[in-house]
Amino acid sequence: MLPALLFAAATAVQIPAGAALTDAITARDATLFHLFFQECAPARLAALVTPDFEMYHDRGGKVAGSGQAFVDLYTKQCTDRAKPGAWRSRRELIAGTLDVEPVPGFGAIEEGDHVFYERQGDGPERLAGKAHFVHLWQLGEDGSWRMARVLSYRHEAASNPEAH
Repeated sequence: MLPALLFAAATAVQIPAGAALTDAITARDATLFHLFFQECAPARLAALVTPDFEMYHDRGGKVAGSGQAFVDLYTKQCTDRAKPGAWRSRRELIAGTLDVEPVPGFGAIEEGDHVFYERQGDGPERLAGKAHFVHLWQLGEDGSWRMARVLSYRHEAASNPEAH
């Protein structure tokens, strides 16, 4: 039993500490959400999520039960967003709400609040709402961070939408 524990400890990924961890997760979060809402690159999204990725949403239920299911959903949304007059969204992290905690040998837990903006076609952007999130990130042996789990909840509609 002891040799197995020593081998596991020797092969476990080393999680950055403190500000380095927060900076790494903040950057990866920004990359993922920019890609998800502003671009259409399914292969790049696939590289940002684990094969066993899962997402749960307080309004949509279980959104995805695998990385491939999530990428397939994204691909459909990309196609829909490309149409003239389609609704488009943008996500913005609320400053000061982000908390990142290490998960030894695995990765990190990211928690915070974000707001969403939407516009139809080329129309004005309006604040649509806000929500709370918890993301579980896995650090691979190659040093890349991939999102493994998402909990998205406490969704609220904007009480006073304004153009942004």
